[in-house]
Amino acid sequence: MGYANDRFAIYFLCGKDSQKATNLTRDNRVSLAIDDDTPQVMEITGPSIAARAEVMDDPAEGKKALRLLFERYPEQNSMLGPLPTPSDVRIFRLTPTEMSLLDYSKGFGHTDLIMC
Repeated sequence: MGYANDRFAIYFLCGKDSQKATNLTRDNRVSLAIDDDTPQVMEITGPSIAARAEVMDDPAEGKKALRLLFERYPEQNSMLGPLPTPSDVRIFRLTPTEMSLLDYSKGFGHTDLIMC
């Protein structure tokens, strides 16, 4: 899933009536890992994060999140039709509650906990 961040605030968007948006309004706990696709599983490294998801209802923060997303993925500027606005989509901000660093080169599933 695409994302953008401003320091430790992580933003993503989805459809307003999507299953993801519905599920997150019921239970806002999320877990994510950030890494490039590696050719070998034992090369996996990167952060693994537990977070809480919050819907962004503030139009200014919504515009900021969309700006960050389209800066991160500039190829999306070639989409057919107009780019979405904050009122067209559901924008979430993830706030990390626990972080670990994955480093499978130290063994399958190896993580080092980072205090938030």
